[in-house]
Amino acid sequence: MNRIKVFAGRSHPELAAAICDQLDLALGKSEVVKFSNDNLMVKIGDNVRECDVYYVQTSSPPVNEHLVETLIAIDALKNASAARVTAVLPYLPYVRSDKKDRPRISIAARLVADLLKTAGADRVLTMDLHSPQIQGFFRMPADHLVAAPILCDYLRTWDLSNTVLVAGDAGEAKELGRFANRLHLPMAIVDKRRFGDDDKAVATNLIGHVHGMDAIIVDDEMATGGTVVEAARFLLDNGARSVSVAVTHGVLSGPALERIQSGPFREVVVTDSVPVRQKAEACSRIKVLSVAPLLAKAIRRIHDGDSVSDLF
Repeated sequence: MNRIKVFAGRSHPELAAAICDQLDLALGKSEVVKFSNDNLMVKIGDNVRECDVYYVQTSSPPVNEHLVETLIAIDALKNASAARVTAVLPYLPYVRSDKKDRPRISIAARLVADLLKTAGADRVLTMDLHSPQIQGFFRMPADHLVAAPILCDYLRTWDLSNTVLVAGDAGEAKELGRFANRLHLPMAIVDKRRFGDDDKAVATNLIGHVHGMDAIIVDDEMATGGTVVEAARFLLDNGARSVSVAVTHGVLSGPALERIQSGPFREVVVTDSVPVRQKAEACSRIKVLSVAPLLAKAIRRIHDGDSVSDLF
């Protein structure tokens, strides 16, 4: 297992290439064929016998097809006698389906963990799970990285002398502590309540002080942006001087770009855990930070048998 091999799924080949640049490796050769009956075939083009293999795939549209592609690729690598296969999933598919919050539904994040195990994955490397407890869904070693160091290093380039960090809801308060401890900044929490059956949360109270301060909303992901826009306006109504956003997974689906461009944001900072470069080029308020160096360090440490916890 003295050789590292890195392969890319079709969801984010740019990230896999950047990881290989950090590791001074050539990206492994592979091919995905989609037949007329909609079935997939993954063909590994390199010899992986007794190699330590890392397969990079993230959750981006088409999510289901990329998930099946991942499972088939892992199975192909194991059948090709790879010594160990690590699924590198910066944004885990179905990560938000982490609990049974309504009757007769699947906890799909746990199902994804089981499918990866069945396909033959020996290890998982992921980042900023929606709930840290999801790490316990895996029946194999799972390394859970956080993007807080990357985001905080960038935020330190700002003038933070009059800044407050804000959690979009009470559930994010604990994770917000990672940022508050690193940046030595105060915290505030937007208290959201649900009224009726439409599942739409409404900001009703503010815990903490934001009046006259620059607020930075911190979250694990930003999808359509509706919740963040509402929180930003609520903060401004409570006297915040400006509002920015820092999130790990810039999913930015649906009307997100339009909401960011027309919304009350100074800047929206995301990472490239999902493909977001083209969206950032279309919206001047979006800043993209790369997680490739962090993932490459984790891969190197896993391969060498060193601790990954230092990267937290």
